[in-house]
Amino acid sequence: MTVAIALALGAVIGVVLGLLGGGGSILAVPALVYGVGLDLQQAIPVSLVVIGIAAAVGAVPKLRARQVEWRLSAVFSAAGIPATFVGGAVGRLLPDTVLMIGFAAVMVVAGIRMLADPGNGGTACKTGNSGINWRRCAAFSIPAGFAVGLLTGLFGIGGGFLIIPALVVLLGVDMPIAVGTSLIIIMVNSAAGLISHLGVAPIDWTITAAFASAATLGALIAGYVGTRLDTGRLRRWFAYLIVAVAVYVLFDTAVLH
Repeated sequence: MTVAIALALGAVIGVVLGLLGGGGSILAVPALVYGVGLDLQQAIPVSLVVIGIAAAVGAVPKLRARQVEWRLSAVFSAAGIPATFVGGAVGRLLPDTVLMIGFAAVMVVAGIRMLADPGNGGTACKTGNSGINWRRCAAFSIPAGFAVGLLTGLFGIGGGFLIIPALVVLLGVDMPIAVGTSLIIIMVNSAAGLISHLGVAPIDWTITAAFASAATLGALIAGYVGTRLDTGRLRRWFAYLIVAVAVYVLFDTAVLH
């Protein structure tokens, strides 16, 4: 029964990750804790495995469509990798109750951020011929990449809800390219975050395999479908779901425990 639940929840998260380039991963830890029954320290590395694999598979159609800005991916990842180790170290010093409350707060921010209309985007990376000046972007990308890496190590989330707005709103990257670039950054940060959590708690590989296989299939299918869909309405409904789950996590952590 537990494996069946992991398959169902993994599929949902993979679909959202493939469609939106992020967001689905923020539900992975609550799904593993409340749906599958893992404790927080077990859920974080499992989440990172699932997120990394699903992001890699979801990125395949984006790579084929040439919708990845590699230099921005490199800048974000270079800033994010060391931050994942910092986040992992800090997380091991904090009680699970504090981490869950902090995680719920991050979910609320993510929901609000996903509801915001990115509009036409910024111009920090734009050049006169509609290309991307990655050198000009570095001053903006490095702190954003560090913040995403910190959250990945601390909470086991991919951080797409921060990467997408940073790329679109702050740097002016077109949305299709931002989604593909986000998936590459999530994949790299998840691998680094997993390394930082190895040995902290035993990993249930049966649950991990079920969760990851379902998420991978969901991300792959959604990645191809998503190239032809308007995901604006889906993003809004998903944002409402994130906020609702955050309220439940806060209630369960602060009131029931």
